[in-house]
Amino acid sequence: MMSTKAFTLVSAVERELLMGDKERVNIECVECCGRNLYVGTSDGFICHFLLEEKTLPAGTATFTATKQLHKHLGFKKPVSELRAASALNRLLVLCDNSITLVNMLSLEPVPSGARIKGAVALALNENPVSGDPFCVEVCIISVKRRTIQVFMVYEDRVQIVREVSTPEQPLAVAVDGHFLCLALTTQYIILNYNTGASQDLFPYCSEEKHPIVKRIGRQEFLLAGPGGLGMFATVAGISQRAPVHWSENVIGAAICFPYVIALDQEFITVHSMLDQQQKQTLPFKEGQILQDFEGRVIVATSKGVYILVPLPLEKQIQDLLASRRVEEALVLAKGARRNIPKEKFQVMYRRILQQAGFIQFAQLQFLEAKELFRSGQLDVRELISLYPFLLPTCSSFTRSHPPLHEYADLNQLTQGDQEKMAKCKRFLMSYLNEVRSTEIANGYKEDIDTALLKLYAEADHDSLLDLLVTENSCLLTDSAAWLEKHKKYFALGLLYHYNNQDAAAVQLWVDIVNGDIQDSTRADLYEYIVDFLTYSSNQALVWKYADWVLQKSEEVGVQVFTKRPLDEQQEDSFNPDDILRCLQKYPKALIKYLEHLVIDRRLQKEEYHTHLAVLYLETVLQHKPSASSKGTEVTETQAKLRRLLQKSDLYRVHFLMEKVQGAGLPMESAILHGKLEEHGKALHILVHELRDFSGAQDYCLWRSEGKDPPYRQQLFHTLLAMYLSPSPSTPELTVAAVDLLNQHAREFDAAQVLQLLPGTWSVQLLCPFLAGAVRDSIHTRRTTQVALGLAKSENLIYKYDKMKLKGSSVRLSDKKLCQMCQNPFREPVFVRYPNGGLVHTHCAASRHTNPSSPSPGTRT
Repeated sequence: MMSTKAFTLVSAVERELLMGDKERVNIECVECCGRNLYVGTSDGFICHFLLEEKTLPAGTATFTATKQLHKHLGFKKPVSELRAASALNRLLVLCDNSITLVNMLSLEPVPSGARIKGAVALALNENPVSGDPFCVEVCIISVKRRTIQVFMVYEDRVQIVREVSTPEQPLAVAVDGHFLCLALTTQYIILNYNTGASQDLFPYCSEEKHPIVKRIGRQEFLLAGPGGLGMFATVAGISQRAPVHWSENVIGAAICFPYVIALDQEFITVHSMLDQQQKQTLPFKEGQILQDFEGRVIVATSKGVYILVPLPLEKQIQDLLASRRVEEALVLAKGARRNIPKEKFQVMYRRILQQAGFIQFAQLQFLEAKELFRSGQLDVRELISLYPFLLPTCSSFTRSHPPLHEYADLNQLTQGDQEKMAKCKRFLMSYLNEVRSTEIANGYKEDIDTALLKLYAEADHDSLLDLLVTENSCLLTDSAAWLEKHKKYFALGLLYHYNNQDAAAVQLWVDIVNGDIQDSTRADLYEYIVDFLTYSSNQALVWKYADWVLQKSEEVGVQVFTKRPLDEQQEDSFNPDDILRCLQKYPKALIKYLEHLVIDRRLQKEEYHTHLAVLYLETVLQHKPSASSKGTEVTETQAKLRRLLQKSDLYRVHFLMEKVQGAGLPMESAILHGKLEEHGKALHILVHELRDFSGAQDYCLWRSEGKDPPYRQQLFHTLLAMYLSPSPSTPELTVAAVDLLNQHAREFDAAQVLQLLPGTWSVQLLCPFLAGAVRDSIHTRRTTQVALGLAKSENLIYKYDKMKLKGSSVRLSDKKLCQMCQNPFREPVFVRYPNGGLVHTHCAASRHTNPSSPSPGTRT
C-alpha cells in the first residue's frame, strides 16, 4: 500500500477551553452546523463554540474556537446525541432518553416545552418526504422493545407520524425518505416504513462488533460488515461499490468524498470510494467520535475535538503524479467531477491527463502515453519541444506554465541512453503521423510536418518521400537545411518541387546523376528526371535539360517529347518543328519522335512522313553492305519502312523512288510502283525478281483494299497473265498460277480465265477453282432471280394501288379550290392525293421542288 496525504489532523477545541479544571468530565457527542460547534458532555452540559478557520502561508489550515455559551440541561445524565435543525434554529438534544428542543444560540428550551420522550437514539431524515420547509423529520429508536418511531419536529412542537415494529431490537438507525436502514441484534435490514416491506442485507454479531449505520448519499448507506469490511448498500438491498477493508474494531465512520474515513482505538484510516484502496493512516489514540458535517470531518477523544482538514483534490492529484502513481491520480481526478464546476473540471482534468501522459512517456509506456495525450487534447508541440531542434526556428511556441513535466529535453529524460532516445523518436514519428490529419493539428500543421520531416530524414525512414509527395506543410527553410545536413538530396528536390521551385529540384537531381553529389535514394533517378520533365508544364525547364537527357540516352531522353500528356499534345504547346530541329544531333531520338508524330499522333503532314521514310531508308542502306544485314535491327527497320510505305499516302513517292532505284531494295521498289498505280512493274519485280508468289498475292489484296470489285479483278487477272505468259515460262510459275486460281477463285471471271488456260491442263488440277466458279455463278444467278421476283412483287403492289384509285370517281367543278394555293381549277387537269385532296399540277410540281411548301398529303 502506498500512502497518500489526503487529510491533516488539526486541533479545534483544547481540553482547557472545554472543561477547565474538571478532570472527570468527558466529551460524549459533537454537532457542527456552519461555524457553530456544539459539544455535549458527560455531566449534562452543552457547550457552544464559534469556529474560525485560517490558512497559514504554508497552505495548512488552523482553527480557533471561541466559546460562546455553555448550558446545563438539568439532568445528571450525559448528553447522548446532538442534532442541529438550522431551518428551525433549533438544536435537538438527546439526554436521559428524552429529546429536548433548544434554541441554537441561547441554548434555552423552547417555551412550549415540546420534547420527545422514550428515545434511545435518533437520526434526521436528510431526504424528507413531507416537503414542508418548516419542519424536520426525526426517526428514533424507542425505549419500547423492537419499536421505531417517526416524528415531525416543528419550531415549538413535535408530532408522531408513524410507529414501526421491527423483527429484533434495533441498535442503530439511519433514514432516507421512507427507507430505514437498521442494525438489529443479529443483522442489518432495509425497512420501508410506508409500505412495511423489508429487505435483509447481511448478518453480524452485535455482541462482538459495534454496529455502524451511516447514510452516505441518496438511497445509499455505509455499514460495518463482518470480517472488517465496510459494506455499501442501497435501499434495494444491493451493493454498487466494492467494500473497503477496515480493522475489526472500527467504532466510527465518516464520508468526505471520495474518501471513507474509519476510526478505531489506535488509528484513523482513509480509504478511497473509487478504487477501495487504503490511502492514508493517521495515528489517533483513544478516539471515541468520528462524524462528518456537510463536508467537514470532526473526530474527538474524551477530552478534545479535532478536525480532519482535506487537502485540495488538485494538490492530492499533483502529489500522486509526482509519485508516478498515474492510475490513482486519474481515478481521483475522475471522482472529483461531482465537486468541481464543469468548465473548471474539464480544464483541470485535461491538464492532469497531459501530465499523466508525460509520466508514462518518460517510463517508455508509449501506448498509454499516446492515449492520455489524445484524451487530454495535448498541444503536440509540448511533446515536440522535448526533442532538440525539431520545432521550426520561426515557431512562436512556448511551453505550458506551470510546466507539464520536469524535463528540459530528451537528453535529460533518457540520460543520454541512445536506445531509449531512438525508441522515443520512433514513438514521436508514429504519433505525429497519426495526428497530423486530425483536429489536434489545427493551427500548427507547419510545426508538426516540419518535425516529422526532420525525424524521417534523421532515421532514414521510407516515409520521408511519402510525406513530400503528398499534401504537407513543411517549412521550406528549416526543412531544406535539415535535408541537406543529412544528405537527403533527392528528398530535397521533392521539397523544392512541392514549393514550386522545379528548376532547383531538377538541377539537384542532375547533380546526383552526374556524380557531383552523393545520394543513393533512387537507382533510377535518370528515368525519374525524364518522367518529371515529361509531365512538367514548364517549357523553358524542359528545353534547358533536353540536351542533357538526350546525351544520357537518346531512346529514353526523347520521351520528354513523345510521352507528354494527351491534353498538352492536343494544345500543341510544343512545336514539333522546334523539337525536330533540336533532335537533328540525335538520329535515334529523331526517328523515335517522327514515329510518334506519324504513327501515334497520326499527323497528316507530308514532310513528317517523307522524313521518316527517308530516315528508315538511310538506316537500311547504312547497314545493308555490312555483315549484319540479316540482323534484327535491320530487319526490324526494313519492316517499319515497308509498313510505312504501304500504309501512308502522304510521303513523296517519286522522291523516294529515286533513292530506292539501284539500291538493291526490290520489295520497296514494288511498293512504290504500286503507289504509282504501276501494277505491272510492281508484279514483275515480285514474280520475276523476288520469286515471291505469296507476296504477289498479298500485293493484289493490299492495292485493291477499299476498291470496287472490277479493280480487284483486274489486278488478279494481271498477275495470272504474268504467271501464264509464254516467256519465260517455268514449272514454278505454273504451280503459282494454279495456287492463285484455287485460293482466290472468287476474284476471277471464270470465262476469261478458261480462255487463257493452256489446253494441256487437266480438270483435276483446277478442280477447286472450277468448283468455286460454278458455285459463285449459281449463287449469282439465284440472287438475281430473287431480286427480280421481289421487284415484280413490288410492281404488282403498286399496280393494285393504282387500280383502286382509278376505281373511284372524282368530281371537279370551277367551285373546287386547290388545297395548296386555294384558287379554283381552270381546266380539267389536276393531281389527287391519297387523302382525296386535289391540287393544281403546277402547285404539285412546285411542292416537289420546294419541300417546305404546305402539303395536303402524300402524292400518289
